[in-house]
Amino acid sequence: MIRRRAPGKLFVAGEYAVVEPGNPAILVAVDRYVTVTVTDPVEAGVEISSDLGPRGARLRWRDGRLAPHAGLTHVLSAIETVARLLAERGLPAPEFSLLVESGLHDNGTKYGLGSSGAVTVATLAAVAAYCRLTLSDEERFRLALLATAELDPKGSGGDLAASTWGGWIAYRAPDRSAVRELARDQGVEEALRAPWPGFDVRPLPPPKELALEVGWTGTPASTASLVSDLHRRPWRGTPAHQRFVRTTADCVHAAIEALERGDGPELTARIRQARQELARLDDEVALGVFTPRLTALCEAAEAVGGAAKPSGAGGGDCGIALLDAGATRDIARLRERWASAGIVPLPIRPAAEGNQR
Repeated sequence: MIRRRAPGKLFVAGEYAVVEPGNPAILVAVDRYVTVTVTDPVEAGVEISSDLGPRGARLRWRDGRLAPHAGLTHVLSAIETVARLLAERGLPAPEFSLLVESGLHDNGTKYGLGSSGAVTVATLAAVAAYCRLTLSDEERFRLALLATAELDPKGSGGDLAASTWGGWIAYRAPDRSAVRELARDQGVEEALRAPWPGFDVRPLPPPKELALEVGWTGTPASTASLVSDLHRRPWRGTPAHQRFVRTTADCVHAAIEALERGDGPELTARIRQARQELARLDDEVALGVFTPRLTALCEAAEAVGGAAKPSGAGGGDCGIALLDAGATRDIARLRERWASAGIVPLPIRPAAEGNQR
């Protein structure tokens, strides 16, 4: 039996701009996990069970793909990506039973903590280990990004990086369409070795003397739908779009430097700026980033001396706030204000490690 788990994530700064290759974002892994367990097969093929979907769905390999399709597209794409690598090495497609268990949902409703990324990373790590593949963190990340790029090349992959490395990270995305085509044209093995222009990830120190508070709006949102919607808008490529990407990148750079210096007040100021940039984007494009509850979440934090913003694409899901860690009364007041506004304070803390046993 092989078991691997991967943490969820929160975006701290850089949303939307990070989808442009080479642009920075800050993320933090959180102590809620997706766990994937792989065991020997009872029958031929691949059996997939999940506490979020089908139980005991049995699939067969056909020309490198698993059929019939049984939902859980990120799980299937991760398995198929490992199978592509095995095929290039002259090895057969694997057969096994796989179980997915998620701590990133509430009775089947997602919190917005990167469940798609976490299940991709955990599945890939578990299946690779079952197949006796020895992979570095970066190789696991690259395979996970290839798997998700087959489904939607617009996603930045920041969630995958947080789930792989854990902790606080600075992340820059590669050109996902380019790396997908690289793998299709020259093979997965070559895509693991070749340079990925724009890609970078490095650890960051956690903020000093600041508490990270997380509030859930109770409303799930689709990051893929919001990002796809933005890509379809004529706003892309305009001076306003270029200004958003540039000012957001400057904000993220300043926030990274604040983390590295241990400058809490400067980091708090950059979180406020990041919120303002997202609000300007929302005003210009009418994307629906800020819902009434996300606005209330941010205003409640400001009222007690903190700084807050949506985490991720917005439209629901979660928001984050940074407050003085020693101001326990202010933290308690924030949680009370959130509860009064219908926002659920989540007992979430940063996860120091990425995918693990």
